Amino acid sequence: MNKNTITGIVLIAAILFGFSWYTSKQAKEQMALQAKQDSINRVEQLKQMAADSAWAAEHPVTVTDSTGAIAHPGTVYKDSLLEAASHGEQELVVLSNEKLELVLTTQGGQPYSARIKDYRNYDSTDLYLFRPGSSHYGISLYTGETINTADFVFQLVSQSDTSVVMRLPFAGGGCIEQRWSLPANSYQARNEVAFLGMENVIPRNVSVLDIDYSVTLPRMEKGYKNEVQYSKLDYYFTGDKKPSEIGRGRSASKRIDNKIAWFSFHQQFFSAIVRAPQEFTSGDLSVNFLPDDDPDHNLMACEAKMRAEYKSGSDQVIPFEFYFGPNHYRTLQSYEQKYEKTIPLGGWLVGWFTRFVIIPLFDFLHRYIANFGIIILLMTIFIKIVVSPLTFKSYSSSAKMQAIKPEIDKLNEKYPKQEDAMKKQQAQMELYKRAGISPMGGCLPMLLQFPILWAMFRFFPASIELRQQSFLWADDLSAYDSFIDFGSRIPLIGDHLSLFALLMAVSMFFYSKMNSAQMSGDPNMAGMKFMSVWMMPVMMFFICNSLSAGLSYYYLLSNLITMLETWVIKKWFVHPEEIMATLKASAGKPLPKSKWQQRLEQAQKMQQEQMKKRR
Repeated sequence: MNKNTITGIVLIAAILFGFSWYTSKQAKEQMALQAKQDSINRVEQLKQMAADSAWAAEHPVTVTDSTGAIAHPGTVYKDSLLEAASHGEQELVVLSNEKLELVLTTQGGQPYSARIKDYRNYDSTDLYLFRPGSSHYGISLYTGETINTADFVFQLVSQSDTSVVMRLPFAGGGCIEQRWSLPANSYQARNEVAFLGMENVIPRNVSVLDIDYSVTLPRMEKGYKNEVQYSKLDYYFTGDKKPSEIGRGRSASKRIDNKIAWFSFHQQFFSAIVRAPQEFTSGDLSVNFLPDDDPDHNLMACEAKMRAEYKSGSDQVIPFEFYFGPNHYRTLQSYEQKYEKTIPLGGWLVGWFTRFVIIPLFDFLHRYIANFGIIILLMTIFIKIVVSPLTFKSYSSSAKMQAIKPEIDKLNEKYPKQEDAMKKQQAQMELYKRAGISPMGGCLPMLLQFPILWAMFRFFPASIELRQQSFLWADDLSAYDSFIDFGSRIPLIGDHLSLFALLMAVSMFFYSKMNSAQMSGDPNMAGMKFMSVWMMPVMMFFICNSLSAGLSYYYLLSNLITMLETWVIKKWFVHPEEIMATLKASAGKPLPKSKWQQRLEQAQKMQQEQMKKRR
């Protein structure tokens, strides 16, 4: 590198450094001047606000209602039409079809109450998903001043039994319209928020609007504990397999910074769902459960503060959909928005069995049979027939185990010490093999049936078909059957006694007693016997006493049918004398060792070697 090149590089570096220093100094000076100007503007703005306030105090605006009477002195809003609308008197408008009566109010053009026609509360009163005045729906945006549509009385433009248009005009031109329609034979109302001619009212830099929606849902069911346990708040991201949830029996809140398609305030059997076809951009969701002794008999207060996009500069219509109806699987599924996924049917395996086996079977039987007690009985029999191959294998293995119980007891006497546990286990395995018994023959089939039991546990309390359906002494199969009311709350039990739960526990006791007869006399099995015979029935009674009577009834039938199956298998399919003959015929003969038995013998040898080393 020669001298001229070095000189050029140095000069270029000096020029760049000087230019950078100069522009930095200029930027700082510009920022200081801008800050000074902003400060001056702020002072002028405060002075103007003070002057406006003084002028408003000296020149109050008089607003009159339809009768000409003075409504409210003073002014709050800059826009004179908004000021007048903020003091108007609301009117109620009723939209009605075969299923839903939706009352709207001109105060904000929002829902006022929602009555579901084809359902009743537990006390036979009209079922309101939300009572008059317990709903709030407002849209906040900036129109030169921050406003919320819920603060103004809209003007009625047109009205029919199934649609209404309400309008909020602005002095600067343009208006906001709330358009509502209720299609025939539907639980879903359509809402369009239209911004017409607002380009001179809403600044061009406004790109979002906020939607505030809150509802207080009343109690509608017999049992508070069960109703709370199956109530929650759901929200759905477009493209997901199922919605997410918060709450489920406890107060909770959630901040969402992604786009969501809809959210749902989910009571045990009814929901208020709000969907934005253009999606919400973000939001805050919360649910607050009220106590059992709430004086207004309300269940939970739900709130959603959502944000949506706004395109300024032209007329814009933003659509929303409001579902006010039952959590009926087929009904929710018909809207094709995955609303039915809010019904708690269990995980993928249990939920799959419920959706594709239990619900279709339930619907099929309901076409021909009106009595739900009979339907549950037939469903139980059908399920027992379907799993009968597994049941037979399980109970047959258990019956064979009971047949060789005397031989098992002999082994327990032969190997009483703990250090002989491996020898005893090896001898038992050889005994099982000679008798043709699979050690896992009784356990594995029962494990395969567990998803079915869990599916029924989830299905009955969430099935609206059972709601207020009576059977025998139960007046509502979806709630507990209060055969005896104590009048006051007793620890663990509650304020009532469920006869179905008690009968289920008794049947479980006798079934466990029947099975315990086949258990060996090994002292190590004493704890298991006590748990299965006594503890499990008592625990299940306390659990089911406040749950669905239909669930307890199903478990009762299941236990009785299982006891009958066990008796039939022992009576006609398992012959103890044949098993003992097989044992005698194979006595003294070498048996081929399975891989499992070989590993067991190796483990035994290793244990013996370790014991020798310790000695």
